[in-house]
Amino acid sequence: MNITIRSARNRRLAAAAAAITAGTLVLAACSGGGDATAPEGGESASGGESAELTVWHYFNADNQVQLMDDYAAMFEEAHDGVTVNNVFVPYDQMNSKVISAAGAQQGPDVVVFNGAEWSTLAMAGALAPLNEYWDGYADADQLPDSVIHGMDDNIYAVQGYVNLLGLWYNADILAEIGVEPPTTLDELEAAMATAKDAGYMGITLSGLPQSQGEWQAYPWLTSQGFDYADPDEAALTAGFEMVRGWIDDGFLSQEAVTWDQTVPFQQFTSGKVAFAENGNWQSGAAAADASFEYGVVALPLGDSGKVYLGGEGQSIGAFSANPDLAWEYLQTTYLSPEGQAKAVELVGSIPSRADASQDAAVTDDPLLAPFSQTLNERGANYPDAAVPPEAVADLQTSVGQAWSSALAGQMTPQQAAAQVMAKLQTLLG
Repeated sequence: MNITIRSARNRRLAAAAAAITAGTLVLAACSGGGDATAPEGGESASGGESAELTVWHYFNADNQVQLMDDYAAMFEEAHDGVTVNNVFVPYDQMNSKVISAAGAQQGPDVVVFNGAEWSTLAMAGALAPLNEYWDGYADADQLPDSVIHGMDDNIYAVQGYVNLLGLWYNADILAEIGVEPPTTLDELEAAMATAKDAGYMGITLSGLPQSQGEWQAYPWLTSQGFDYADPDEAALTAGFEMVRGWIDDGFLSQEAVTWDQTVPFQQFTSGKVAFAENGNWQSGAAAADASFEYGVVALPLGDSGKVYLGGEGQSIGAFSANPDLAWEYLQTTYLSPEGQAKAVELVGSIPSRADASQDAAVTDDPLLAPFSQTLNERGANYPDAAVPPEAVADLQTSVGQAWSSALAGQMTPQQAAAQVMAKLQTLLG
């Protein structure tokens, strides 16, 4: 049994257990809050021998801020005379501030944002195309297509690391009931049934009627063969039926329809639940709050199941004063093996580079290794590449609402699937 030993990294994460709150992170592992006024943009110093590089981000938790500070130090050390100015912009203001600045032909050199929202910023003209840089990037083949985002033959954003879902398990409960961490859906359902018979809840997850719900529904729906590129109503119905069946069987609380991704993990760390569908970003919360042994395995999703790759996107501002220097910053920090290793150490995020994801810091860590495995074997572009950029928000809301309605019993799985299919005909064409 893959029992987690609380490592030094987990103890550091425990000190920052509130680092990433689910309401904003679900898709991007981010946290909002605080107050700040973003500057108008970076300025090159006279003579061109020194420069200030301005980086906008929405991090305010200690470990996330430390990552940004470390990235600044890395870049300044490698580029004499350059100063990196990290600027905090509240999460819920990031898009509007970046778009507003671009409207005035100003803005940051580098913007770090919810990766799922790259199309919103790109369609508003706030992000610079990266094609010229990417075409000449020697390590481009280290990054999977699922972390490279663009439209109309232009690349607008990349992800230096990802956050994704796995299956957390209470090792003490599994030992008590005599089952191993599941590797198939049949094993998962059998384990949840045994846990229920022993007086425990089977699983926690989020059933919110919005994008968080669609994010958590996606692995289970695709496990039944559903695919946005070729949507099949029977497969979608089967996905809704499976998880609604967990509620009917007493494995999952119907209250899940009111839970964001924070509450289900709090339920898990209370020690009364066998499993939790949740992300790598919960490592700090687990280390801080769980009084039992725990571990993670890849979500058991059969042959067709896929898992979204969330996390922050990184881009060059459309009106950067130093676009070449901004690209150098991205190469030195987010896209380098050393920079991605820092994200592992400080935040517990999973490197997006193929070589960095196989580093011992990831593969030898019993919590991170299953997420790395999922990235390489089941990682899916988020948002799904089959969804037109202008339809993303509407689709996520529509599927999230149907997911929540099916779990709540407000619709039958068949009705929920039919509603989604009708919407998809409009959105996908």
